[in-house]
Amino acid sequence: MSDEEKGLELIIISGRSGSGKSVALRVLEDLGYYCVDNIPVNLLPSLVRSVSDNYNKVAVSIDVRNLPKEQDEFNDILEYLPGFAKPILFYLDSDDQTLIKRFSETRRLHPLSIHNLPLDVAIKKERELLNVLTTRADFLIDTTSLSVHQLAEDIREKILGQKNKQLIITFESFGFKHGIPKQADYVFDARFLPNPHWEPELKPLTGLDQPVKDYLSSHSIVQKFTWQIQTFVQTWLPHLERNNRSYLTIAIGCTGGQHRSVYLAQTIGERFAKTHSNVKIRHREQENNV
Repeated sequence: MSDEEKGLELIIISGRSGSGKSVALRVLEDLGYYCVDNIPVNLLPSLVRSVSDNYNKVAVSIDVRNLPKEQDEFNDILEYLPGFAKPILFYLDSDDQTLIKRFSETRRLHPLSIHNLPLDVAIKKERELLNVLTTRADFLIDTTSLSVHQLAEDIREKILGQKNKQLIITFESFGFKHGIPKQADYVFDARFLPNPHWEPELKPLTGLDQPVKDYLSSHSIVQKFTWQIQTFVQTWLPHLERNNRSYLTIAIGCTGGQHRSVYLAQTIGERFAKTHSNVKIRHREQENNV
């Protein structure tokens, strides 16, 4: 069998230490990939050739210790991969404070601690050393606000969407006071809409509760904004699908992420789910409060 006829799915997982690479690799193992943890990059072409007769799905993780001394060599090594293996690179990261917290809680040593660097310095240094991977990555995933389960689901969605060539659409509600979702492709601001927070009987509820739904749907400005977001997505969705995207995230925010944004994301997501098979609805602030 020729190289071109073989065909092998190769997924490379990398990113800063503490960002969730081990979680991602476990997900891929569950999806049937032959997984190798922390392989030196220069051995990657040899690994692919040696396992290609027995496996058609391979996943490897790479950390800062496995990179060549010169960043440019990383791209050169990928060029030596056999023609039947087309790598897809996932790069995971979190903000510095989250990484510091994770290392402090687990009491693990950072890979660069062998150079006697303080933790905060090691974390910043690691970003510099991995810069070549961020520029090459097919998927950049910020895990700062993701739980282990959310990250696992995110990885599964992206892998399955890439494999099936089907666009996965996620409608996500959030609160601006907690920051904009970093993976959002489009962000809509609902803070100008009537706010149920100021209605005493509605304040403890969310946009999933019927009294809040009734309150918001009774305002013409809410109806108009809902229609405009829906029309925007419907207009450009065919173009995005033809661009070979595997996922699309529409983020809708209000102040706290409890009422208006939840109502809009849920309402619009449910409407799209009637005509699209791969629609996900997420309510970030509610998931974080579970």
